[in-house]
Amino acid sequence: MTAFADLHRAGEPLLLPCAWDHASALLLAEQGFTAVGTTSLGVAAAAGLPDGASATRDETLRLALALGSQPFLLSVDAEGGFSDDPDDVAEFARQLAAVGVVGINLEDGLGPVDRHAAKIAAVRAAAPGLFVNARTDTYWLGDGEGTARRLDAYQEAGAHGVFVPGLSDPGTIAALVRHLDVPLNVLCTPAGPALPHLTDLGVRRVSLGSLLYRRALGAALEAAAGIRSGRVPDGLVPSYDDVRKLGG
Repeated sequence: MTAFADLHRAGEPLLLPCAWDHASALLLAEQGFTAVGTTSLGVAAAAGLPDGASATRDETLRLALALGSQPFLLSVDAEGGFSDDPDDVAEFARQLAAVGVVGINLEDGLGPVDRHAAKIAAVRAAAPGLFVNARTDTYWLGDGEGTARRLDAYQEAGAHGVFVPGLSDPGTIAALVRHLDVPLNVLCTPAGPALPHLTDLGVRRVSLGSLLYRRALGAALEAAAGIRSGRVPDGLVPSYDDVRKLGG
């Protein structure tokens, strides 16, 4: 975990791109990203399953098995751990660590604070080498109320870092950075502060979440519509051979 934890630096935050399959992860690593995450939305949508519904445990573990031994650091988005039972979540985390995963992202879905804290503590005990990034959905599913209280409980339970997607106000971000003892992770959004501004605010991890997956879908739609209209698609397009090589 030390190498991954060391990437969470003040003044030079970890920019974590998120892959949804084997090819996207390897292409991101080839671009020089030392660490790659996974996006639960991308994994779920690619499999035709709902996101955030504990439906993709097997798919997530299968992707981790394919990527955990690759020459980059892998952090897995595990929704809420695919169970409300801390022991089950801990077992899933242990399986991730066993295949080479170095980090896990666990979301609370605005469920009970003590339950999420128990999951974090159980994961820490079962997989001590796994970097636990504890996410609260106070801004995605609520109005932000109770954010600090939840994060306090999660870092007390042993979280190595905390994640607040949907948080974009610079003043609130800076205040949370000062309040916390662990790295703050925020989601990069087109409407929020850019990476240099987040760096100045003290953020130590910036995740891209499902953005790349959604951009990829958008690019596919634009290309298809353009060809239908008689235009030649532009933008970066890996060759057939480049993609074929990713299969080993």
